[in-house]
Amino acid sequence: MHSGVVASRSAELRDSRESRNGSPQVDTVSLAIIEQLQQDGRRPYAAIGKAVGLSEAAVRQRVQKLLDQGVMQIVAVTDPLTVGFRRQAMVGITVEGDLDPVAEALTAMSEVEYVVMTAGSFDILAEIVCEDDDHLLDVINKRIRALPAVRSTESFVYLKLKKQTYMWGTR
Repeated sequence: MHSGVVASRSAELRDSRESRNGSPQVDTVSLAIIEQLQQDGRRPYAAIGKAVGLSEAAVRQRVQKLLDQGVMQIVAVTDPLTVGFRRQAMVGITVEGDLDPVAEALTAMSEVEYVVMTAGSFDILAEIVCEDDDHLLDVINKRIRALPAVRSTESFVYLKLKKQTYMWGTR
């Protein structure tokens, strides 16, 4: 077998394994593909292939694998204000007991865009995007505070969105 084919197959095997924490491992070529897509999510696979040294078909396969593994998403990012969502807030949530059921309930809410378990003053932070103040009040008061393990919430209402980017690269 040709050594290039062997190297390619061993790289594929390495890519398909998961790291110790259960997350997929991502090699340097896949990281370069991700960086290309972070610069322009509509960049053609042929252009990405040229930049990273792969064929268009190989890039297409890698992108699909990254999507299937949940390593990345390709989405249109909007300014919520321009599409009718006039109220955003970050809500700090204090939980008694297991955080997972609360985090799962939050992720199921369509208004909740971001959920992270934290160490510090709050157990969970949730970013909420709503149509207006009444909608935000309803989500916080009737849905989040109604969750059995939620002990308290603190809301940080966004007055103006100054920066929203997903261009941190892959470092």
